[in-house]
Amino acid sequence: MSAYLALATSVGLLAVLDTWLFFGPLATTALAGLVWISFIAWGCHFHSGGGTKGTTTAVVCMSWGAVVGMVAVLLAGGPLGGLGAWSPAIAVGLGAAVICLSSKLSILATIPASVYGFASVAGPILLKGEDGTMAATDAIIPVILSIIIGALFGYVSEMLANALTKKGDASAEAAADPEHA
Repeated sequence: MSAYLALATSVGLLAVLDTWLFFGPLATTALAGLVWISFIAWGCHFHSGGGTKGTTTAVVCMSWGAVVGMVAVLLAGGPLGGLGAWSPAIAVGLGAAVICLSSKLSILATIPASVYGFASVAGPILLKGEDGTMAATDAIIPVILSIIIGALFGYVSEMLANALTKKGDASAEAAADPEHA
């Protein structure tokens, strides 16, 4: 099978499993419905180069971004709360600056991955709970677990695609279309 078709097959089949996981076995947990975070981490795995490096980058940077996002929410509702509509804006600005500054550390160097995590933590905070919200500190663990699941799905989908690829077809296809190899 060509690398292009192998990846489409692998991702398609595993997307079914990933979605079922969040709406089936995990539906009664704090991870219920957070499949979108898993898909972001899955994409981040590939965006970050794939393999072990892509998985590590997705988990570490997205988790860091989620923690920074959680702290930004806490700041917006706490010390910065008196600033009205400026409160969340300043908290987000501070969080974005922290993400950029922390990229000086090689393990946190992939700024987009940290931004994905920062943005991912906002959803559960705003959309969960009886009053439509979830405490920021209650959201962080489900978000990080969803990130880990998604990064692992990225890794597995890549390995499965490699296993399904005819070795002769991969080099010919890469030469013809390097973006899809």
